[in-house]
This record gives sequence, C-alpha cells and structure tokens, in this order.
Amino acid sequence: MHPKTRIHADPSLEMDQFDHLPDSLLLLILNKVADIRSLGRCGAVSKRFNSLVPLVHDIYIKIDRVVTVDGSDPDETPNIPSPRPRNMFTNFLKMVLYVIKPFHHIRSNTSGSRGPLFPQLSSQHSPAQVLKNFTHVRNLHIVLPSGDVGTEDGVLLKWRAEFGCTLQNCVILGGTRVDKKTSISSTQETLNLNSNLNLNLNSMQEDNGTMPESFYTNGGLKLRVVWTISSLIAASTRHYLLRQIIKDHPTLVSLVLTDADAQGTLIMGSKQLKEVRENQLACSASSNRTQVPACNMKLRYAPYLELPGGVGLQGATLVAIRPSCEGSGSGNGSKKETDSFILGAFDGVFKTAVKALMKRRSYLLEMNGF
Repeated sequence: MHPKTRIHADPSLEMDQFDHLPDSLLLLILNKVADIRSLGRCGAVSKRFNSLVPLVHDIYIKIDRVVTVDGSDPDETPNIPSPRPRNMFTNFLKMVLYVIKPFHHIRSNTSGSRGPLFPQLSSQHSPAQVLKNFTHVRNLHIVLPSGDVGTEDGVLLKWRAEFGCTLQNCVILGGTRVDKKTSISSTQETLNLNSNLNLNLNSMQEDNGTMPESFYTNGGLKLRVVWTISSLIAASTRHYLLRQIIKDHPTLVSLVLTDADAQGTLIMGSKQLKEVRENQLACSASSNRTQVPACNMKLRYAPYLELPGGVGLQGATLVAIRPSCEGSGSGNGSKKETDSFILGAFDGVFKTAVKALMKRRSYLLEMNGF
C-alpha cells in the first residue's frame, strides 16, 4: 500500500517579493518615479511605501492650471498677441500656481481611512502645500502650464535665468520668424535657388556683421527691448513664487522652474539656494516679484540664420544680461563662466543659433533696476 502524500503550498510564493528589497533600493526606484502624482499613488500601496515616499530626493511637479486670487480662470481672459509687459503682467502677478487634485481618490490600503501623508484633495493645492510632507527633497523640477510672455504667431522667444537673492545671469534668444523648409525634389530646389539668387546676394551685402540701420528705424531695437523686459519680469515673478518652497526645504540643492511651452527656464543651484536662505529677497515695490537690479546687456543680431534640419531664423537675436553693480553677489563670475552659461542655455537647433550669434559683433546696452 502506497503511503499517503500531501501537497503543501510553498510559503515563499505567498510572500511579497518587495519585502525582500532593502529600503535603500526602494528609494532608488521611487526617485526614478519623481512625478508627484505617481508618488502619491505609490504611497497608498502599503504602510512601508507610505513611510518611504516622503524621503525621496527627486520630485517633478506639473502645474495643471493657474488661477487668480479671486478664483477666476485666466483662460477666460482674451489673449494678448503682442508682448506688452505692463499690461500682460498686471494680471499674471495676481495669479497663484496650483496643482489640481494631484492625489484624487487615493486612499491607504492599510486602513479604512485616508492615509496621513496623501489625503484626498477636494480643492486646489499650491506646490508648497503638496510638498509639505516631503522632508528630504534635493532636486525639484516644476513645470508651468504655459509660457509667461505672449508673442505673435511664428515669433521665437526663449530665455534662461539664474537667480540667487536676485538675478545673476540671463540669456534670451529671439527671432521674428522661424522658417521650416519642407522636403522638395532636387529639380525644384535648383529652380528655387535660381529664383532666390538675387535675394540671397542682397542679404549677404546687408549682413556684414554690423547692425543694419533699418534695425533702429523700423522698431527692431524697440521690439528686442520689450522681449528683454518681458522675460525679466517673467523670471523675477517665478523667482518670487519659489521663496516659500526654498524656506520650507533646506535640503534642496537644485531647483528648476520651466513651462510646457519651453519658453523660459529659471534655475537655482546649491549656492544660489543658500544665498536665498541667508538673505532677504529684494522685492519690487509695485508687484509681487523679485526686484531686477541694474544690468548690462550684450545684444548680438543676425538678419538671418540657417540652422540644421531645414530651419531658418529671421531677425535672430541673442541678449546676454548680467547685473552691473559690484554688490550683486556671485552673479559676477568670470567671462568664461558667463560664456559657458550662455552656450549651455538651450539645446538642439537653438544651441546652434546661440553659437552662431556668439561669433557676431556685440552691442552694449545698460538698463536701470526695476
């Protein structure tokens, strides 16, 4: 007679394999997640995850909407086609950034009620409120829903600014029109080349490395000044809105604030963040933004730049801005550091445009603080 046999389930198969992973490895995984909404969902998985999520170092926040202080939606207001900083930013400076319900309907699986870290949000929460329970944030990247400076269709305007207590460096790349060539046959390309030969020769004669007289008479210089002021106001407003986050998170070593249109980028490193914590911000008397100091600006211009990928940039302009006063902090770096900041400000074809414009003759302008 055969002995009776019993089949038993392997107890190791019932154990959650994540329980075998050390906390340090789980934190590496959560840091790769970065997105604050996804982290909120991770925090609802278990008590262990709920305790680890607040310890992540890298966080990415995407702002859903910008609402005014009175609760109205700025999308209901008409768009301003031309960059007029005084009118445009009257409303912008009254706006508050909000993350809309980032952890909606998330509940902890370990209890019947909402978890203490990630409550269900029934109203708008600012980035500072959402980050409140994160205690080890080192690298923070915030993305606004759109750029701040209104431009006409086809106009290129990009900026990148570095701040401590105030502006340290800023570079602006602009163009009155971006042309994108479509693929055409070699025969058609030859016909176009012949038909445009005289036009190209005239452009070469005008583009002798100096600023054409028409740049001053047809409003070209005025337009660049408007671009510059608009970008500086946008950058200083973003900087002002970050002050509470910087205060609440002493572990921060890198802070980047961009927008979904890739128009403007504000950056702050460990030295700049330390400077903000140790000094009081100089705020503009007229609005909720950081005061822009008196600056020196170097403007470079090319009537037309042909860039890789069949892209052409008309009225290409590069403006490099630095504080002019000696007491403006670490922004007064060496020429090599400034050139490195300018050349590293943008990627792709825009990086190529910057390199080409850096070879052009520069014109010095001075601007009072505002």
